[in-house]
Amino acid sequence: MKIREAVSRRLPRPIRQFVRTEVSGGIVLLIAALAAMAWANSPVDGVYNDIFERTITVDAGVFRIEEDVRHWINDALMTLFFFVVGLEIKREMAVGELAGINRAALPVIAAAGGMVVPALIYTAFNYGGDGSKGWGIPMATDIAFALGVLALFGRRIPPPLRTFLLALAIADDIGAILVIAIFYTQSLELDSLAIAGAIFAAILAMKTIGVKNYAFYALAGAAAWVAVFESGVHATLTGVALGLITPLGTETTEGEEDAVLVSPGPLEEMEALLHPVSSFLIVPLFALANAGVSLDPDSVSDSAGEAITIGVALGLFIGKPLGIGLATLLALRLGIGRLPASVNVQQVLGVGFIAGIGFTVALFVNGLAFTDPSLQQHGRLGIVAGSLLASLVGAAILWRFSAPTPESLVNDDFGV
Repeated sequence: MKIREAVSRRLPRPIRQFVRTEVSGGIVLLIAALAAMAWANSPVDGVYNDIFERTITVDAGVFRIEEDVRHWINDALMTLFFFVVGLEIKREMAVGELAGINRAALPVIAAAGGMVVPALIYTAFNYGGDGSKGWGIPMATDIAFALGVLALFGRRIPPPLRTFLLALAIADDIGAILVIAIFYTQSLELDSLAIAGAIFAAILAMKTIGVKNYAFYALAGAAAWVAVFESGVHATLTGVALGLITPLGTETTEGEEDAVLVSPGPLEEMEALLHPVSSFLIVPLFALANAGVSLDPDSVSDSAGEAITIGVALGLFIGKPLGIGLATLLALRLGIGRLPASVNVQQVLGVGFIAGIGFTVALFVNGLAFTDPSLQQHGRLGIVAGSLLASLVGAAILWRFSAPTPESLVNDDFGV
């Protein structure tokens, strides 16, 4: 069965294309990550570092930015990735699985548990040490990889379980964005931040008066990115902000099925245009630049670095399923939300392990947390090890406790 065919037609309409793109993008992402690891451990590993550490300077007179290739990818290109994330968050909160307290409660609570427990486990190994700033690394879930693993099970996995994972992962993204904005901003330049605010106000004004030419918004967005970059706030958050203020299309209802969007607006048009670019180009390029983990024992032998590796790996492998599982059980016990009839608690635990695949955003936070290349190396190793273990155990649990049954074709939500 082809990967795309593994995505059930019974999934809610607004997320079908999203899931298909994420599943295919996950395959490309995996290839890029494996290529980066092979390259970093090959006889030409020096070329790998030379390419991504080469400095590129942009001098426009009024501003001058000098960064290496890896940082241009992480700070500039990944802004487009976070723009798509912002679009997805707005869509899900407006008409998707996070629309309304009843639908959002269970996945949001599960996501919160899946962020807090990994951070606590990491901190237990690194409190007061050189790696103390890396607590945010194991909090993230990689949607592309996670949905890709679920897709391999085809109709053995009930569609509501995929919907639950998607909603959980997007809530997880919201948490990761807040963590980056609050805890990984080094210092603030208030004048640049004021300029950024003025540009965003101008964008909202253009939206209000009905400016429809996307070129004006692109230019204003680029100017906002420069201002945010100079302010000390991580520039990729510009993409999130722009995504959240992008208007949706017109909502209607078709028969007894889920709400669908007709008369597509800018959000739907931008998502259709940029989601494939993000999934098939930007994220794999990011993985190629950041997933080059050297397996040379000499490079991963110091005690401070070992604590980082263990903290990240256990945070993803143990913390994610433990946090998601306990938070879900607590919410169900308190009567907050419910599981669909086609989903059992064991499957939620399996999804908790799958959510421990924390690749793209985890690598991103790793780069923000540490400036020392040695510490970054240990963080990458922990991400790879924890994600691999989590995916294998999660897949085994889902295989054991799932079976293709008529119930698996029932489309349900997670309301009360």
